Amino acid sequence: MSLLLDDEQRMLQDSARDFLAARSPVSALRALRDARDERGYDQAVWRAMAELGWPAAALPEAYGGLAAGYKGLGAIFEQTGRTLAATPLLSSVVLGAGLIDEAGDEAQRQAWLPRIASGDALLALALDETPRHDPTRVALRASREAGHWRLSGHKQFVLDGHVAERLLVVARSAGALGHRAGLSLFLVDPQWPGVRIERQRMVDGRNAATVHFDAVTLGDEAVVGRPGDAFAPLDRVLDRARACLAAELLGVITEAFERTLGYLKERVQFDVPIGSFQALQHRAARLFVEIELLRSSVAAALEAIDAGRADAAALASLAKARASDLGERALNEAVQMHGGIGVTDEFDLGLFLKRARVLQQTFGDGVFHRDRYAHLLGF
Repeated sequence: MSLLLDDEQRMLQDSARDFLAARSPVSALRALRDARDERGYDQAVWRAMAELGWPAAALPEAYGGLAAGYKGLGAIFEQTGRTLAATPLLSSVVLGAGLIDEAGDEAQRQAWLPRIASGDALLALALDETPRHDPTRVALRASREAGHWRLSGHKQFVLDGHVAERLLVVARSAGALGHRAGLSLFLVDPQWPGVRIERQRMVDGRNAATVHFDAVTLGDEAVVGRPGDAFAPLDRVLDRARACLAAELLGVITEAFERTLGYLKERVQFDVPIGSFQALQHRAARLFVEIELLRSSVAAALEAIDAGRADAAALASLAKARASDLGERALNEAVQMHGGIGVTDEFDLGLFLKRARVLQQTFGDGVFHRDRYAHLLGF
């Protein structure tokens, strides 16, 4: 197993770093937030990202993808974490395209994957219904009536749900709450009667939505995969998303850490830089070690996903648990070592802290993934 990037993946990483520094620095997120932008991301920047091939990076070549793998896409996510770039990359590409590729039929792949790869179509996954992530705790009901499907219920925390062309809705067509069996996946047009979307602005300024389904009627063409068997492909795609989120958190943590080191060298007390204080040096050294351990965990998870290994799920949970826990600790330390200025809105560090908090909870926090990791290993 190699934890290093190959030449193509390194090129993606380098191009992402240069592009984001020029076109999507931290100030761009601040501007979107302050303007309360109706989409929540810059369409011109997203179009430029598509031209660089980011949405196509991990998709199959047969549908316009580059087949660079999730290790290459993870390198892009790490760089987006360093500038807090607002993109629909996770919602539309990793989740949306991933589910169409994993569970959809050939007609659905042909209809959606090329358009997602080119950046022309946006999809969003409607999964969670409670504040805490649990992919089996689905109460939204899909009932079969007179040759049609009918959806009733609601979804929370639907990433980019208010701008998606289609919603991928996980519904329960059989079984009880908490069961893996009985979950079905539907492709829903948000303009259809009975669908109501409420945009939510999260603490980090990003997009989410609450979506209500009031007896929404669907034909069989809206079903993605076999009814009742959605959990297995959903779980595989969620693991890819979790690994990419861990990579983004790695970028957030690394950038905050490097900014903190710079501050320790500049801030003077008692006529010396505070970075010369041994207590602060020890805290910074411990963080450096933890960041390098996280980097290895993220690389191992992404590589296992690309190889289709049996331990990919466990490694994805390991990476997400480490990233979530370290995200909380590292940003707390960064704020403390900066002092009072660290929590002011005018100072960028506060934006990194807010983004880390949201990423920490998205698709499972450290508690969720430590429990899942233990179960996957037979404990």
